[in-house]
Amino acid sequence: MIDFLRDFFAFLREHKKLWLAPVLILLFLLVGLLLVTPAALSPFLYPFF
Repeated sequence: MIDFLRDFFAFLREHKKLWLAPVLILLFLLVGLLLVTPAALSPFLYPFF
């Protein structure tokens, strides 16, 4: 997993797409939050997507 992240950020750096890194990190955090939260809280998270 570490190698994948290292290669991914090297790819972003090489292709001058570093602005995508914060967007993707935020997206992964929101998806992780959606998967971890109980079903009762899920309807409140839908407006974020």
